[in-house]
Amino acid sequence: MKPTRRSTKVIYGVIGSALLILGAELIGQFQLAGRAWPPLTDVVAYVSTPAGASLVWRNALVTLSAAAQGFVLGVAVAVIGAALALVVPLLRPGFDRFAAILHAVPTIALAPLLITTVGREDTPMVIAALSVGFVMFVTMTSGFAHTSAAHEDVFTVLGSQRIQRLARLEVPQAIPAFFDGLTLAAPAAVLGATIGEWFGAPMGLGLVLVSAMQNYQMALLWSAALAATIMSLAAYLIFVQLQRVAVRRFA
Repeated sequence: MKPTRRSTKVIYGVIGSALLILGAELIGQFQLAGRAWPPLTDVVAYVSTPAGASLVWRNALVTLSAAAQGFVLGVAVAVIGAALALVVPLLRPGFDRFAAILHAVPTIALAPLLITTVGREDTPMVIAALSVGFVMFVTMTSGFAHTSAAHEDVFTVLGSQRIQRLARLEVPQAIPAFFDGLTLAAPAAVLGATIGEWFGAPMGLGLVLVSAMQNYQMALLWSAALAATIMSLAAYLIFVQLQRVAVRRFA
């Protein structure tokens, strides 16, 4: 039986993942990148111990919580901002510039300000929200702008109000773009929360990464990095599936 296109992609994905894992293991076994790159089997062995699993799991849950809160906050603010810029065109240039400037400011410059204003515990959540907000604002403004001229003319002829046009035309048309943004924003939320924890959060994978790096605990360092990577990848894959459903329904 001739393999389908989907099964071929799965096969290539499995082969690629296997080669990546094998390459990482060989680099660690032969110390091709130095002692800072341990074999993958050592990392798995560390996570398999009760102490290692408990440490990584507890901090991963903290990071996941901060990322989820920042994700929801960033998405909400970005969608509302994009809708306001659409309904009130005078706001669009200011919102665009503000989003671009805020995104251009390095996280290391924002972190001290956030620590002194929102506190160390909420800084990871805010940085995650900032990472998500820019991505979602760009995708939503682009999605709102893709409404067809013919549909706009129909609503104009029918005498619809601006809010009605937004709710019944532009929002449904922007749903595929909304899910496009979510697929990019979900990994950004995990990354933002992890980076935010570098700056003195009481718990989280970011704190574990810094502590393990300072104490040269390579197995712990790579375990925390692997946990953050798995969370980012899982979030991305979940929203990719939701995106496919949305595209089939609304595209």
